[in-house]
Amino acid sequence: MSQQSIFGRISQLARANINALLDQAEDPQKMVDQMVRDYTSAISDAEGAVAQTFGSLRMMEDDAREEQAAATQWGVKAAAASQRADETRSAGDPAEADRFDNLARVALRRQIDGETDAKNLCAAIAEQSELVERLKDSLNEMRARLDELRRKRDELANRAQAAAAQSRVRDAIKSVDILDPTSEITRFEAKIRREEARLSGHQELAASSLDLQFESLEREASDAEVEARLTQIKSGVSTSGW
Repeated sequence: MSQQSIFGRISQLARANINALLDQAEDPQKMVDQMVRDYTSAISDAEGAVAQTFGSLRMMEDDAREEQAAATQWGVKAAAASQRADETRSAGDPAEADRFDNLARVALRRQIDGETDAKNLCAAIAEQSELVERLKDSLNEMRARLDELRRKRDELANRAQAAAAQSRVRDAIKSVDILDPTSEITRFEAKIRREEARLSGHQELAASSLDLQFESLEREASDAEVEARLTQIKSGVSTSGW
């Protein structure tokens, strides 16, 4: 993938409205997970592109320095050849002087070519430096968005867990609703009431049995008195209790 296409990809991702995308998603958590993967992949590509661009930039800077240094050396050589030509011409040797002037011209051409190459490299260096800065800015923005996405993912996970917990609580409350006649609490309460009624019945039964016993004793005492008075009547004794 070229540097420009990587730059375009990460710029597009960086401009994406995360909240709007999540609002439109059927499963926001899955979308966040996918976006985290996309951002992580894009950041990895961008880091590789930045490293490659940095490497190219450093190579061009080295080449520019070498071209400038070579141009400077050719300038020194041209000056030396020109001086030698002047000295030789003064010494009465015009042919040798012309030869040194031609050498000076060759050196000057080399100097000009080196300066031109260095100038062109400087323009490429400026362009490459601008690209590096854009990539670095986009990379930093992508890293910030990735952190935001991870926070969103954690937030959604926590909200999903909370919603599940609330659902479990609601289900638990429904299962023990005391207004539900079929609930465990209602059945337990009914069982207790039946047991209380049974015990109450036993107590009443016991009390009734005791009353009957006392009534039996009273009847026996009354019957004894009747028999005693009957005996008195038969013997001619008054039966008045007074």
